[in-house]
Amino acid sequence: MRLHHLEITAFGPFADTVEIDFDELGADGLFLLHGQTGAGKTSILDAVAFALYGTVPGARSEGRRLLSDHARVGAVPTVRLEATIAGRRLAIERSPEFERPKKRGTGTIKQQAKANLTWLDGSGENLSRAQEIGDVVKSLLGMSAEQFFQVVLLPQGDFARFLRANSEERGRLLERLFDTTRFGDVEQWFRDRRGAGTKLLAEQQKKVEVLAAKVAASAGIEAGADADPVEWAGRLLAEAAESRDDAAAALARVRAVDEVNRRRLDETVALADRLRRRRDALNILAELEQTQTQRVAVTAERDAAHRAVSVAVVDREAARLAREADAAVARAETAAAPLRNDDEGRELLQAVGPMSSAADRDIIRPRCEEWSSEAARLDVLLDRRRRLTELENEREKFAGRRRALTDERRQVIDERAALPERSTAAADAVAEAERAAAMLLGLSTARDRAADALDAATELASRRNELERLEARVLQLHSEHNHARDAHLDVRQRRIDGMAAELAARLTDGEPCMVCGSTEHPEPARPAPDTATKADEERAHAAEQRAATALSEAREAVTELSGIVAVLRQRCGDAELAELTTAHAEAVRSHNEAATVAGRLDHLRATVEDLRKLDTVLAEQEKRLDAELSELAREDAVRAAEITEIRERIVEAVGDRDLLAPRRRTVAALSAAATALLDARTAALQARTAADERAADARTAAAEAGFTDLDSARAAVRTPERLAEIDRVLRAADDERAVATSTLNDPAIAALTGDEVADVTAARAAVDDGAAVVEAALSAATEAERRHLDIENYSRRLERACAELVPLLDEHAELSALADVVAGMGSNAKKMSLRSYVLAARLEEVADAASERLRRMSGGRYEFVHSDAAESRGRRGGLGLDIHDEYTGAVRSTKTLSGGESFQASLALALGLADVVAAEAGGLVLDTMFIDEGFGSLDADALEAVMGVLDELRAGGRVVGVVSHVDEMRQRIPSRLHVIRGRSGSTVRVAS
Repeated sequence: MRLHHLEITAFGPFADTVEIDFDELGADGLFLLHGQTGAGKTSILDAVAFALYGTVPGARSEGRRLLSDHARVGAVPTVRLEATIAGRRLAIERSPEFERPKKRGTGTIKQQAKANLTWLDGSGENLSRAQEIGDVVKSLLGMSAEQFFQVVLLPQGDFARFLRANSEERGRLLERLFDTTRFGDVEQWFRDRRGAGTKLLAEQQKKVEVLAAKVAASAGIEAGADADPVEWAGRLLAEAAESRDDAAAALARVRAVDEVNRRRLDETVALADRLRRRRDALNILAELEQTQTQRVAVTAERDAAHRAVSVAVVDREAARLAREADAAVARAETAAAPLRNDDEGRELLQAVGPMSSAADRDIIRPRCEEWSSEAARLDVLLDRRRRLTELENEREKFAGRRRALTDERRQVIDERAALPERSTAAADAVAEAERAAAMLLGLSTARDRAADALDAATELASRRNELERLEARVLQLHSEHNHARDAHLDVRQRRIDGMAAELAARLTDGEPCMVCGSTEHPEPARPAPDTATKADEERAHAAEQRAATALSEAREAVTELSGIVAVLRQRCGDAELAELTTAHAEAVRSHNEAATVAGRLDHLRATVEDLRKLDTVLAEQEKRLDAELSELAREDAVRAAEITEIRERIVEAVGDRDLLAPRRRTVAALSAAATALLDARTAALQARTAADERAADARTAAAEAGFTDLDSARAAVRTPERLAEIDRVLRAADDERAVATSTLNDPAIAALTGDEVADVTAARAAVDDGAAVVEAALSAATEAERRHLDIENYSRRLERACAELVPLLDEHAELSALADVVAGMGSNAKKMSLRSYVLAARLEEVADAASERLRRMSGGRYEFVHSDAAESRGRRGGLGLDIHDEYTGAVRSTKTLSGGESFQASLALALGLADVVAAEAGGLVLDTMFIDEGFGSLDADALEAVMGVLDELRAGGRVVGVVSHVDEMRQRIPSRLHVIRGRSGSTVRVAS
């Protein structure tokens, strides 16, 4: 990440707009941000943080409004930052939420926060939602706002507190910087699994207890099993089996007695039934003898009814014919009603008279024929009148067709007149398409050249970035090679300085010295604390060789890539990407337009040919329309003549064609009414004759059936129900006699004397008593069987439940032990949870990275020591941080450091943490970073060492901003941003 430009308006202490050019300010890689206390040095860092994340670091985000108190009324606090992040150049503009005066009235109104992100490299869609912008920034930087504040802004006071904090406080900071959520999830998973296992084990134990209680309840004893529930349930099952067998034997004995009682009851009931049947048969025969006279009378009634049946048939037929004759007379009267409404009809009714006679046909028939003939004549005239309507409709259609043909003829004439102009335009279009087809090859070549230049420019942009990175890598490797060479020379010098001690280490008493030859060695040289050995020199030499090899390879890569960049620059003419993009788009547009026009050439040529043919077609259409108009005129004249003829015939017949249909309906109605009258009067005459003849037949039939007259025959008639009742009474008497006789003839009943006795009540009482005994025995046997089955069922289930409980106990014990270890309890000797262990590993990485810089700043005296020991009073361990003093060899608390030493340690710790967090974010290179305050506590030598570390930070193109008000820093850092405090707000001034 590299910052380019920052613009601040009405934000913090800045009342007006201030602009900061970080490209100019950080040209040397190091610049100073200084000013009086309260001027707004930290507010510039707040503006950078707010532009990126929409918030400011630490406690400054709480309870502090960002709108400047010095700003004019109505001013909008705004921060705009241009930066390059992960190779993407962008601009972010944000305005925080603030209170502004109402435009009308008094008071204030809350103005919502706004944000915009613009891609200055032209790729991607610009954004205006704060959430989306935050997601993009976090994705590009690979770190959260909290991590950014710790890694890029390096708040020195926070790290001084971190340096002296206890494990709990360090843990809270590290958890904000390093995501340990997944390890906390693992701890929670173990806790959840242990809880689920405990619940499952309790459920299984509860299941065993419930089954043991059910076994006890089934056995009818108090709940409570032995130590071994399975063995205890087995004993209860054996006892239940013995009780079941005893109850079954008692049931068999009482059932045998019950069978004997039931056989005796059956025999007594059978005897009582035979005695009852004998009494009933004798009673029936006596009753039939008493009712014999009544049955003779009903037999005579039945015979007379049978003789009257044939007479009743004829009599009913005569009555029916009489009713039909009366109905026929009434229908004749109804048929005469329509004729009474017309003079001609009334005349006919007077001629025939009121009663039907044989002369009706001779009077009515001729008049019907007359009316029918007149209706036929009128039907012919009605058909001609319908033809008249058809002819008039046809003439109207001819008129409409004539108008349509006239309009069509006018359109054809107009289209023929416009043909010359259309032909000329079509010929011009063909010529333009032919010119476009001729230019198409050249335009295609130009488009391909523009595309190649654009591809080359696009690749050139990425290759240039890659070349810049490689060149920066060469600078970094060159610096590393120089450091490795200096280190090698330093080790070699220290070995030479300590060579006397190295040679003295080889001396042996009595052996001559290899330098002076003496066999006495009274004061052999001793090695100094920083003496180097041969192995140290060899390692330093190997490190120098590796640095040289890496530098050589990087330079070769730069040379190769430079050649590629030169070729790409030649292909694109070293033109700007935007210019080439515009040229390529213009070439593509020109080619596509020409291709579109040329593609229509065949269609345009066909259009010219079609226009040539269209003139002939239109001429033929004009001739056809003229002929069709002439034919329509002729047809219309023929139909006009026919209409005149039909009208004359109608007037001659009825005077007016409107009277034709009413007269036709009148004569048709008279004819139909007269015909119906004739048919009705004829039917009435025939019905009356048939009724008289059938009445005479009925009187004759009564005499032949033996009756004195027709009324006697009618009185003898009985309904079918009465006849059926008589037959049923006679048949029932015969059936009862037959059944009674058959019963008395039964050998089992015939053998009885009538004196026998059958005591059914006593026999039934004996059976009931025996049944009660059987029911009691059955209930006892059933209960014993049920108890045995229940105990057997619950015993099997209890045995299975106990078998399932054993692995659950083992698994739960193992899981509980693991959960305790992960949570830092149980057999965990260091009493560290999994999350604490991960944080301890991260802190160890931070301590290693920070120690390297602290050794340089302290002249090799101090380095950090990470401790994973548990703290007192049960607090978690693993996050201890101490200082190793090389001068004394002691490891002591960071709280024993002086003010300047604490600053060095805090700065080293901040830089080490920044390295680790950056590596955690995917190895992101942070090209711009700020270090806030703390330099005033350093002496000249310590400040020199710290400045050396800062020089290393800016190697490879990194820009480091130092926030300090120490005067000596202004002497050492020429590029400065001075924040000037004023009564109307702060301003800035750049010196470089």
